[in-house]
Amino acid sequence: MTTTIQIRRIVDDQRVFVDMPDGADNPCTACGACCATYRVSFYCGEVSGGSGGFVPADFTAKVNDVLACMKGTEYGGGRCIALEGELGRAGIGCRIYPDRPSTCREFSPWQADGAPDPECRRARARIGLPPLAPLPQERSVTVESGAQSG
Repeated sequence: MTTTIQIRRIVDDQRVFVDMPDGADNPCTACGACCATYRVSFYCGEVSGGSGGFVPADFTAKVNDVLACMKGTEYGGGRCIALEGELGRAGIGCRIYPDRPSTCREFSPWQADGAPDPECRRARARIGLPPLAPLPQERSVTVESGAQSG
């Protein structure tokens, strides 16, 4: 039986943002490895406050005058402060998913051709999970142009 996974790829400002629904078909809701492996750094203008950003300021740390990162990920290998649940278990997720930084929005467990992303594969291996299977050719991918959505 083949499962169709609805992946929305939103193209904005020549960047691709990825959204997948919560639920059994989203492998990220039973993983969380990337959120506990990589430093999540992004442009400081995304931090909420006077700049008009949307990432909650109390979840971030300053990297330098241009970059911020999610607390807990400052040095890589640490767990993001927004991650809730147990790594590799069903129900893990992001407390600020609608307001997550662009780094998280741009990361997809699969490449555009449906092959598993190598960074996802490395993060999953780090917590003892097998790599994701490639997406079948009949996968469901929606590409939208315009404003980034959450």
